[in-house]
Amino acid sequence: MTQPVITNAKAAITDGKGHFSIEPITISPPQADEVLIEIHAAGICHTDYDSLNWGKPYILGHEGAGIVSQIGPNVTNVKIGDRVLLNWAIPCGECFQCNSGRTAICEKNSPVTGSMSGHATLQSTLHNGTPIARSFHLGTMATHTLVKQQAVVKINNNIPFSSACLIGCGVMTGFGSVVNAAKVKPGTSVVVLGCGGVGLNAIQAAAISGANTVIAVDIDETKFPIAKKFGATHTLLAAPDDSSLRKCAATVRKICADRGADYCFESTAIPVLGDAPLAFIRNGGTAVQCSGIEQTISFDATLFEWDKIYINPLYGCCQPQVDFPRILALYDQKKLLIDELVTTTYTLDKLPLAFQDLLAGKNAKGVLIIKQEPNPLPQH
Repeated sequence: MTQPVITNAKAAITDGKGHFSIEPITISPPQADEVLIEIHAAGICHTDYDSLNWGKPYILGHEGAGIVSQIGPNVTNVKIGDRVLLNWAIPCGECFQCNSGRTAICEKNSPVTGSMSGHATLQSTLHNGTPIARSFHLGTMATHTLVKQQAVVKINNNIPFSSACLIGCGVMTGFGSVVNAAKVKPGTSVVVLGCGGVGLNAIQAAAISGANTVIAVDIDETKFPIAKKFGATHTLLAAPDDSSLRKCAATVRKICADRGADYCFESTAIPVLGDAPLAFIRNGGTAVQCSGIEQTISFDATLFEWDKIYINPLYGCCQPQVDFPRILALYDQKKLLIDELVTTTYTLDKLPLAFQDLLAGKNAKGVLIIKQEPNPLPQH
């Protein structure tokens, strides 16, 4: 049976020069290993705002969840009608990194390598008759998107799409940085710098991992109630004149037996704080930069004294077919909070306001509701 061309789709499209608009797109049926997704919800991330200036047109968005609308002839992992969430670190399953278990940094398909091999057929998505790429190979800020089947993970529980979409970046990054990358041990002390979407998930992952001291640091004390709800045992307000957080680090040392924390996670994406986690940890501790700082920064070598480890994991070392079911299971057990991350929802045409609220720090996570659930599911 021939599958129809989607002629009534819409997407948020950037010109790559700082501007975006909601535009019609046309999507051809999926080929081979491709899947057409009807998007129901898309998360709003700082990376999405940054992508407005990536120098070329894109369909925006890299956090998404929805329903399988069409499948290519070689697709085996999902069927039409399945509820799914999307994963932007698309593993090929064949390269050196995938065979080493590091699928998030796949050498062939990962968008961070600059490769387009993880992208569904470029010519199948047209804007004004011209093929257009999808951000992070997904382009979730759209009514429909075409992706590789490796980008799709089936949802086998009743999590709302508005929550499920967040697993595909913010939840995974914070959770995985703690559980997969740092491997936080029970009975340890953890500091998390920044109480946004990634930071809150690092906080709750530390609590789930059994850390007995979890210290949330932020410049906005209104974020502390939710940080405590997510598992913070202590909160620490950074003073305006403490731009490098060295005063906060001194306070943490006193809390942590006058030696510093076992682990510190930087989740602010502020370049000047790139070296800050090292100041918070004890000798032999682990500092984790999980916010995606890519600018050139300077390090004071004395901060590494002594035997400290500094790591920069991508996407929480995600293995989607392992980690996403584990996260969904913890959600079902009411051990992992995801619904509570969704502060505000927006329709697609309200994306300008959503970006304004993002930059103002108003939300733990903002979410675009592209299409309402066909049969609304009970909240967690």
